[in-house]
Amino acid sequence: MKLYHSPTSPYVRKVRITAIEKGVAERVELVVANPWPDPAAVVGVNPLGKVPALVADDGLVLYDSPVICEYLDSLAPIPRLIPQAGAARWQVLRTQALADGILDAAVAIVLERRRPEAERSTLSQKRATEAIRRGVAALAASTDAAGDAPDLGAIATGVALGYLEFRLPDVDFLAAHLALRAWWSALSARPSFAATVPA
Repeated sequence: MKLYHSPTSPYVRKVRITAIEKGVAERVELVVANPWPDPAAVVGVNPLGKVPALVADDGLVLYDSPVICEYLDSLAPIPRLIPQAGAARWQVLRTQALADGILDAAVAIVLERRRPEAERSTLSQKRATEAIRRGVAALAASTDAAGDAPDLGAIATGVALGYLEFRLPDVDFLAAHLALRAWWSALSARPSFAATVPA
C-alpha cells in the first residue's frame, strides 16, 4: 500500500497511528506529497488535492482519513478499532467526527494566521476558536481512560489534542479539563503516538 502524506498533517497522523495499532504499518509505504506548495503531487490519487490518500495493493484508491482508517481496520480482525455494529459503533464514529471537526477548525485558524495580517478575519478565527472550545468540552465529558487498546474515537481525539498543542500552543484549550489533559498525557506515551509526532 502507498500512503500519500504530508508529515505534519494531523489527518495523516491519524491514519499512521491506525496502521500501527492494527499491526499493518510495515505494509504501508509513505509517499511525501505536500499539497500546499504543489497540489499536483497528490491530484493523481485524490482529485481534491488533499492528503491523506491511500493506494491499496489491488490498486483501490481511498481518501479521506475516516475512509482510510475504516479500510485499515478491516485488514485484521484484532484489535477492532471500530465496532462492527450497535451503539458502540456509532459512539466511536461520532467521537471521530467531533475530533475531526476540532481539527478542521484548528486548521482554519492556522491557515488564517498565515494570511497577511491586513487580510485576516478576526471573526473567522473567533468562530473557529469557540468551536474548538465547545468540541474539547464535549470530548472531556465523554472520553474514558486510554486503556490498553484505544478505539478510533480515542485515536482521533488524541490526534486532535496533539495538533492543538503543535499548532496553537498559545491557547491552552485543556486548561479547564484536567482529566482530559491527564488522559491525553497517558495516550501520547503510546508507541503509535510517539512514533508519529510531527517535526
